[in-house]
Amino acid sequence: MGQTTQGPSAVIRAVLDTNVIVSALLFSGPPSQLVSAWQSGRLRPVVAAPVLEEYIRVLAYPKFTLTRAEIHGLIEAELLPFVETVTATPVVIPTLRDPDDAHFIACAMAAGVRWLVSGDGDLLSLHRIKSVEILSVAAFLPHLKGNR
Repeated sequence: MGQTTQGPSAVIRAVLDTNVIVSALLFSGPPSQLVSAWQSGRLRPVVAAPVLEEYIRVLAYPKFTLTRAEIHGLIEAELLPFVETVTATPVVIPTLRDPDDAHFIACAMAAGVRWLVSGDGDLLSLHRIKSVEILSVAAFLPHLKGNR
């Protein structure tokens, strides 16, 4: 269950925060590179039920003007075929400003992944929780580029 990183065909497993998923699926820019990485098998996003529920909830925000069918289409066609699911036990992180972010850390810890990729300043300020490194998309992309 540990992180596989050796060799050119190794799959990188990581938990992606909601802001990263939304940016990757809806906008161009650095996060959109993650979509081709997971579609090509270089990246395997790891999710737990609360993480997936948050993705769907945020994609439904009025500012994105997505219909329910478009949201389910995005999730079912662009994400679910490529993810690994885990069952995560809730965790309490005393240094976490927003307790709602704990389910991303719980997912990462349950999956034994090395990285939690986020654009959330509160999460990024933690840098690391136990064996999980919390980093930005910009800091994460070089790991994928070395994994072609």
